[in-house]
Amino acid sequence: MDVLEAVDAGTRVIDADGGAVLPGINDAHLHFFSSAMVRFGHLNVDSQAAGSWAAVAKLIEDCPAGADGWIRAHGWDELHLGPGGPAAIDECRPGIPVVAFDKTGHQLLANRTALQRAGITASTPAPAGGILERHDDGTPTGKFVDGAMELMTRVLPNLPPGTMRSAASQFQRFLHAQGITSLTEPGLGPGAGGLLDGSGTTAALDVLADLALDGTLSLRINTLLLFAGTGGVSAAAVRAGLESGLQQTFRDKGIDPARLRIAGVKVFADGTPRSGTAWMSEPYGHSCKHGSLVVAGANDAERVAELDEIIRLIESAELQAGIHATGDAATAAAVTAVIRAQQGRAGTNRHYIIHGSFASNASLPAFAANSIGYSTNPMIRFGGGAMLEGILGQERFRRHQPLASAAREGVKFNLASDSPVTTTDWRRTMLAAITRATVDHPGPVHDGEGVGLRQALAGMTSLPAWQDHAEHMKGSVRPGMAADLCILDGAWPNDDEPDELMERHVMWTVSAGQVVHEPAAVPATGFF
Repeated sequence: MDVLEAVDAGTRVIDADGGAVLPGINDAHLHFFSSAMVRFGHLNVDSQAAGSWAAVAKLIEDCPAGADGWIRAHGWDELHLGPGGPAAIDECRPGIPVVAFDKTGHQLLANRTALQRAGITASTPAPAGGILERHDDGTPTGKFVDGAMELMTRVLPNLPPGTMRSAASQFQRFLHAQGITSLTEPGLGPGAGGLLDGSGTTAALDVLADLALDGTLSLRINTLLLFAGTGGVSAAAVRAGLESGLQQTFRDKGIDPARLRIAGVKVFADGTPRSGTAWMSEPYGHSCKHGSLVVAGANDAERVAELDEIIRLIESAELQAGIHATGDAATAAAVTAVIRAQQGRAGTNRHYIIHGSFASNASLPAFAANSIGYSTNPMIRFGGGAMLEGILGQERFRRHQPLASAAREGVKFNLASDSPVTTTDWRRTMLAAITRATVDHPGPVHDGEGVGLRQALAGMTSLPAWQDHAEHMKGSVRPGMAADLCILDGAWPNDDEPDELMERHVMWTVSAGQVVHEPAAVPATGFF
């Protein structure tokens, strides 16, 4: 039957006028609340706002304190600014506590007043899985890495629910203007105080529930629970979190799981290459060390055993494990843990590796054979460029995010932003996956690991739907699927001209059959 035969007086007809009609964009790794607060709540000190540590300090000096008396900033990047962050922040705004989160969400800086408020002194020990940087005399410099961040974030006043709701509503409109209809929020719960800006606490789950119950939530959101932060996760913490029943929060409220659901548990297996906390099989970085898992344990063997037990607990709870692993040794340990936990029941819970790094592409078939997903972030590689290559080495950087190899092996990989670490502009994410370009080398890099235009689109539509256990209802445009659509102002580019994608603009966004963005709406500032 011609679709127009179904039109009646209550039907709104949209003329795409030759524009491409795509499935709604599904960002499979987007920190919704942190991104919302970074864009609509915190002081921005990223490389565009401040090109030096002196400029960062000046922005903080000029910023009024919040209603709770604190200043929260976000976005500094040591790879661009160089050393000197702790000294620049230390004496800023005496008498007013200041915390400044870095771009990756794995480091923060605190001024002297904030250190005093938190009671952090030379005698304060660094927690497992974290680094508390110190001067030669043992006093803290004010720089905290991974698990140590919680020493500071646990004393931050809670964000008011009204503030969180307002930022979330504004950010939802922003995402819809970009054609985004679905996302995975990778880490809310009791362990989120040490992640990114610390806003993804259990209170964020309540805000999401309220938005869903009053009909305000028009995004589809899958959520991973975080029971421990970016360092020191233990099987005991995960067991206690699962026994708390927090994973039932949305079900108990009667919320439609197609709109909002808790999918599983986020686990930090290691940290990041730039902070030296990624676990690699070969030395890397200026210190030429291997790093390690950031899981509880006194040595590598104990930490691997602890990771195995953590994944076993999540599998037994019939939940999905989203495992952060940025080193090749951490990735291998995580994959082995999943295979052991599944015990021949591959594919039921669709566990997946976030970021991922590989000693060789020979490890990729294990993903496909065991239905393990792979969530990648091409814009992190793009933005790291020569600086990340300097940390990893030329050969490791060339293999970084081997998407073409993953596709050949049948691995279910997706492309995601990891916002606020990178932009939510999915066009740029796709192009980075296609061209393998970096900020230092903007032209195509023919390293054999770029994917095609349609593969990249699948990585932001149908493959994230697989990760969400939702390929039956979203991720493609065909009869019987949910009406989640992104309509561009021009035809889809030819495969040999992917750069034309940047000339396309989102005109209409439809979520569950409802128009959530249209040409008359305010465009997404900073996107087009």
